[in-house]
Parts: sequence; C-alpha cells; structure tokens
Amino acid sequence: MPARGQSPTGLEAVGSVAVRTFAAHQSPRMTQTAHPSMDGHHVNAMAGNGSGGNHTHFADYDELPEGHFYDPDAEYEPDPEYAATLAPDAARQRRERVGPTGRPLPYFPIPGPLTSHGPATIIAMCNQKGGVGKTTSTINLGAALAEYGRRVLLVDFDPQGALSVGLGVNPMELDLTVYNLLMERGMAADEVLLKTAVPNMDLLPSNIDLSAAEVQLVSEVARESTLQRALKPLMADYDYIVIDCQPSLGLLTVNALTAAHKVIVPLECEFFALRGVALLTETIEKVQERLNPELELDGILATMYDSRTVHSREVLARVVEAFDDHVYHTVIGRTVRFPETTVAGEPITTYASNSVGAAAYRQLAREVLARCHAE
Repeated sequence: MPARGQSPTGLEAVGSVAVRTFAAHQSPRMTQTAHPSMDGHHVNAMAGNGSGGNHTHFADYDELPEGHFYDPDAEYEPDPEYAATLAPDAARQRRERVGPTGRPLPYFPIPGPLTSHGPATIIAMCNQKGGVGKTTSTINLGAALAEYGRRVLLVDFDPQGALSVGLGVNPMELDLTVYNLLMERGMAADEVLLKTAVPNMDLLPSNIDLSAAEVQLVSEVARESTLQRALKPLMADYDYIVIDCQPSLGLLTVNALTAAHKVIVPLECEFFALRGVALLTETIEKVQERLNPELELDGILATMYDSRTVHSREVLARVVEAFDDHVYHTVIGRTVRFPETTVAGEPITTYASNSVGAAAYRQLAREVLARCHAE
C-alpha cells in the first residue's frame, strides 16, 4: 500500500478504491449508473463488486428522490475518516467483506415501506455505566428507523433529560413529562407526547422530576410494571419504542427492562466499560426469570471505537469472544460530529447526513430490522 506521504491529499493510505470513491464525492460530473435494490428502489451499487466502475452518488441525503435511501454499504469507503475507524487496513476489509468485529460482514438490505404500523417492538437502551453512548444511540437509531418509514417513539427515562436536550427540548421548561404519565392516574400519553423535527419520530420527555419516581414507586403495587402499563396504549401507533435508560440498575431501569422486548447494550471500547457488562447481563437474566420472560438481549453495540488504538481493538475482540453473535456487526466509530449534534439539538442523520456517524447508524437501523425480521 502506498505511503501516506505520496500524495498531498493523503488518501492513498486507505487504498486506491477509496481514492476513487472520495473523488466521486467531490466531482458532480461523474457519470451515474443506478442499480435496483432488493426492495425495487434504485440506489447506489453495492460494495464488493470489484468493478471500480461508475456508480450513483447523491451529494446530499436531502436531495435523494422520494423512496430512496443513502446506502453506506454502496461504496467502499465514504471518506478517509471512516476508513480509519474500520480497521488498520480498511480497504482490505471492505474488499473481503470483513467487518470491524473480525467476522464476515453481511449485507443488510434497505427495508421496504410498511402498509400498516404497530404493534411496537420496545427496545431498552441500557448500560449502568455512563458516557457509553446510550443517549446518542437512542436518538440516532430512532432517527434512522424513522427515515426508513418506521414510526418511532423515544422515551427519555433518565432524570438528567439528556435525550430531550439532544432533540432540542429544554427539560426545565416542561410542565408535563414521563413522570406525570407514570405517577398521575388519568394522565393520557397524548398530553405528554412531543413531536420532534424528524418526521415519524415522537418523544416522551423527561426532567429532574423523574428522580422522585424512583422513591415514590417503592410503595406502589407492581411497581416494576408501571412503565409497561403507561406504554401499552401507545403500542398500536408505533413500530418501535426506544427507551433511553439512566446509568444505573435501579428501579427505573428495572421498569424499562420489564416493559421491553429487547435490550441493546451500548459499550464503549474501553476496559472499564467492559467490566460492567457481566453485572448488567445478570440483571437482565433476573428480569427475564421474575418479571418479563419475553425480554432478550438483542445485541451489544460497540461505540467510540478507534481501530488506530490497540486498546480499542483488544476490547472489541474480547467482547466478540465473550458474546459472539450478540455483538452487532455495526460499530460506531469516534467522530467530532456527535458532540456537534448535541449542541444543534438534532440527530446526526439530519445534521450531517453524509457523515461517518450517519452512515453507521443507518447501517445499525438496517441490522436491527434484519434481526427483528429473522425471528
């Protein structure tokens, strides 16, 4: 592979295929050839064809024709930064269809449109360690599912209200939150629901009031099922309900696990984050046995991954060794775009639609949908 210093752009470091792809991003005059996807829509050519020929490239996600979706797997490398997050030799990995986890990377098809909605699959985004990407993953997975035509409800179940802030809502100005829905009889969900700027995606917001619920629920009958009862009337209106849990294994988290069908565990590729997974899986097993037999661990999502560090690669390898197929093929790399989206109050899929992070979360959405349909 040519040395990085051989070109002023430094793009050869990710392989000649990546150079051609990056040039396609920059050149609006490149000839475009559409290819039919599995659902009949026309999208870019799939990666791995080895032809190096011309392919469709849309400069901006918002410019796609109706019914089309940007496919991050349609190109060998969207940009050099993405190549750096995948593996030390990202071009080889793409050619051989080997993912960052070291396993063969399946192709996750773009989902077709739905003719009806509901009942919802409830997903709890859970990890008792803070700062591992739970809120970021909740927002962006929800937004990516909504882009694919799914109706999505996000539930901010953390008294810090980070999910609400990440969608441009000031929690301190809210009169009604998920706390009122839990604790006040006769409170309808429609009184609490907020529409987000993302079509097909709604929000049940939260603020510091929710911290009182953990104390007040102790004396309630069937206290672990309070959230489940609150969400039941909403299930017919949505395809997916994603709950952003607080960073603890307290009563609020147990409520989320009791209401959920599946658990996604965001895991920062760092040693201390890895240590807590065993305790979390033990809690999930207890909830399965005593409260919610339908609950299952859908997957562990590696976040903040940087293949340029030995530590990230070792942690990811150990997670795959321990949990095997429970680890998602999709890996979320580090990028400066995620902190920027928090300030902007919108998902990365709209803030930077062609960025590394947006491509990763769209692939995660397709992987989640593929897993759900495989059952």
